[in-house]
Amino acid sequence: MFQTLGSAPFAGLMQVSEFQRQHASEARDSSTGCTRLSALDPTLLQDLMRFDRGPTSAEGLDLLEVMAASLRHGRALLLHLHLGYRVFPLAVWPRERELLAPVALERLLALKLPDMRVLRVEPAPPELADPKRAEALEPPLRHRASLNPLLWELALRGTREALLPEIDGAVAYRVAPGTDFGDLELEGSLADGVARLKHRTTLLRDMARWPGFDLGRATRMLNGLYLQAALMISRAHPGAVGA
Repeated sequence: MFQTLGSAPFAGLMQVSEFQRQHASEARDSSTGCTRLSALDPTLLQDLMRFDRGPTSAEGLDLLEVMAASLRHGRALLLHLHLGYRVFPLAVWPRERELLAPVALERLLALKLPDMRVLRVEPAPPELADPKRAEALEPPLRHRASLNPLLWELALRGTREALLPEIDGAVAYRVAPGTDFGDLELEGSLADGVARLKHRTTLLRDMARWPGFDLGRATRMLNGLYLQAALMISRAHPGAVGA
């Protein structure tokens, strides 16, 4: 995987085994194997632990779910991702809708996003806001970009196939007026689906019958729209009760 992207940008990434050795002395949750996140805001920590899957989470949390929690709480985070045999650092600023990574956005989106697991979550250090100090890190974090394309691709290509809890239930959906999708590449059935939702409040079951859609594709699109802060939900829609 790394060879196909070129080895140079990944040469400085720490191996997972070394990363685990460095943090072996920290307190660990014996029931899940996940490193405790004691430095985080308690409400954010509680939100993250909603996605705890017991022993299956030993390899890390799902990146999409961590991103969703970061957005809900507006907390800047430094994430350490398990990708192949390396640890890939990624800083996110949800309020500014920005990210900072060791590689450019195009290369980041070309990675195997479904394989990315979050080994460690911590508050983003203030020095990351300074480009010169961020580049001095090992590995250097020199590529700043919009967060929106990564959130969209995670929703479409990530491991989560169910609606995020905040938008699940007997509700109908619509795209929020005035939403700017300029950061995204909307094509084909997805572009058509977003256009439909701009004009009509719709149930998930009805979206699943649109051309080019099924239940899984409609679910992923809704998660993506939610992460773009582009989704309105209605519990008063005539068809929502019992949906």
